[in-house]
Amino acid sequence: MDYNTGMPIYLQVINDLKKRIVKGELKPGMKMPSSRDLAVMYKVNQNTAARIYREMEMAGYCYTKRGIGTFVSEEDNMVEDIKKEMADQLLSGFLHEMADLGFDREEIMTQIRNYKEDERDDA
Repeated sequence: MDYNTGMPIYLQVINDLKKRIVKGELKPGMKMPSSRDLAVMYKVNQNTAARIYREMEMAGYCYTKRGIGTFVSEEDNMVEDIKKEMADQLLSGFLHEMADLGFDREEIMTQIRNYKEDERDDA
């Protein structure tokens, strides 16, 4: 994973794990890697890996069974909630950046439509 210097590494790893949950690579109830394995996977230290799981647990994305491991949460609608949360973050950032470029809402919609048409033409 390539890390962005503009965001703390632990948040980048959490976002990656959330994407994996949304994509179905990590399913509700599935055992997650140990903190040690997570540290190796993402090339972070073990304290960072422990923080990642602590933060995820506080947000309700996973739970820990002492002595057994950490598991993906089985809460109803969790996957859809994560998907919506991540989409909202992406859209918010996109709309903010477009507004900074001077586009109003209608111009943004026109840009999106034009992009989609150009993409269809290229296919």
